[in-house]
Amino acid sequence: MTAPAPETPGVSPYLTVSDANAAIDFYRRAFGAEEVARIPVPGGKKLMHAAVTINGGLVMMSDDFPEYADGRSSTPEALGGSPVTIHLNLADVDAAWHRAVNAGATVTMPLEDQFWGDRFGQLTDPFGHRWSLATHLRDVTPEEIEAAMNANFPE
Repeated sequence: MTAPAPETPGVSPYLTVSDANAAIDFYRRAFGAEEVARIPVPGGKKLMHAAVTINGGLVMMSDDFPEYADGRSSTPEALGGSPVTIHLNLADVDAAWHRAVNAGATVTMPLEDQFWGDRFGQLTDPFGHRWSLATHLRDVTPEEIEAAMNANFPE
């Protein structure tokens, strides 16, 4: 029996994690994730596929299977990090931030009001994936952004 496929947006991240069961639990505690699917391999120790919704978006994942990739792990921990950041626009970034940190996320850029008009910060989850969290505070003109860029990033 197969479950109906969830409605998927045009782009959805698909994460490789070292422990998909633990990742689902973390994302539930940190970001209020709701589970959509959990498909274990025979024996049930690893997940071949899983999906959660976070902030209205679909995030899919699976456990790492180096045995099917010439023995190479493809988790961010094995690769020395990830160049990808998953961004969440939130109504209350402070509450979400504290929930994620309390769940075990590591702060990589403190949550602060930024010159581009957002309250913004970055975290790394226990599986090595980077997340940015933000709440829009105010609209900023292109001139204000340029002036702030010149002040914050001198040549």
